[in-house]
Amino acid sequence: METAGNLGRRLGLNRRQFLAATTGMAAVAAVAAAGPLKSAARAATAGGNGVLVPPGKRGIILYTVRDAITRDPLSSNLPSGFRAVLQELSRIGYKQVEFAGYAQHRNAEGGASLESVEGARLLRTWLDDNGLEAEGNHGFIPGSWPLSQADLDRFKLHLEIANILGMGHVGTGSDPTGSAYKADWDVAAEKWNTLGELATAAGLKLYTHNHDVAYSFLLDSGPLDAQGRPTRSSGIRRLEYFLSQTDPNNVWLEMDIFWAHVAQYKYKTYTAPDGSTQTQVFNPLGVVQAQTMRFPLFHAKDGKINTGTSNGYDMVPFGTGDIDYKSFFSQMGAKGYHNPMYEQDNAPGGTANPAQSLQYAELSYNNIAKLRG
Repeated sequence: METAGNLGRRLGLNRRQFLAATTGMAAVAAVAAAGPLKSAARAATAGGNGVLVPPGKRGIILYTVRDAITRDPLSSNLPSGFRAVLQELSRIGYKQVEFAGYAQHRNAEGGASLESVEGARLLRTWLDDNGLEAEGNHGFIPGSWPLSQADLDRFKLHLEIANILGMGHVGTGSDPTGSAYKADWDVAAEKWNTLGELATAAGLKLYTHNHDVAYSFLLDSGPLDAQGRPTRSSGIRRLEYFLSQTDPNNVWLEMDIFWAHVAQYKYKTYTAPDGSTQTQVFNPLGVVQAQTMRFPLFHAKDGKINTGTSNGYDMVPFGTGDIDYKSFFSQMGAKGYHNPMYEQDNAPGGTANPAQSLQYAELSYNNIAKLRG
């Protein structure tokens, strides 16, 4: 069996990344030795009193407040740029953040881009100053396959940045592929298994974030179309197939709970190999319960039912919608293991209400804190 050191050298990791890898592997081994139930029980003690999201697990993805991060600090008295926004999120009570890239307004301290080793060190200082922990990033995933050298080098840079920031996870905001066809998901699984091996060697968990279409049905059977592609489904959903084809030790998922519920609303039927129409209602909670440890991160995004829209839900601040987060968080298993990140794509209020995204962040934090099982 290949050792971590040999793997690190073969993949071209530097000494710091190799040390991170061995530390991460040792931690995984320790958790395994303790047993998943004991580990989850220890993590749950931080909650107590039926708290579903312990204080140290209350997070936000910075995409929610992207307008504040990219705002010109010279033109507004509102928090602007990474440093001021991180300070405000800490004041609200958040303990975790998930990055959505490392860009801010050019007039903010540190300049327009902090996607560098130096930029990461500056960000880490601001995180530490405000008692915040970086959990992940919707960052760079190579577009090439097989990997080009340029893509490989940039991916390794993102792994290094993640380690400087103290992240446990590194990922992306996009589905592994937008295709409906099995062959393309097979390629995506091969690519992600390789990227996941690189991330694991750097002491990180690689994750992909889903949208609703990833939980639509995979085209994997039936008559072929003119391009030789299947036109019918065996009934398995795209991302469920991806889970079955990727290594659970190297590839993880971040379920966006809002978009998973949109998928439940939109994708209820499929055409079976025999041409019949089959009904199968998607169960987001059931997918997580079946393999809860593969979902270390969530997007805790709320929705209000509106069947007059194509998605079936309107996106609203956390705690003001109809998604049953009390049941979801209390029944998903491994209490205290997961890291839910509040997100709302439409939180920015534009010029009419420039403070809205941070106001929604505070409202949502308070509602997350109130959740009891």
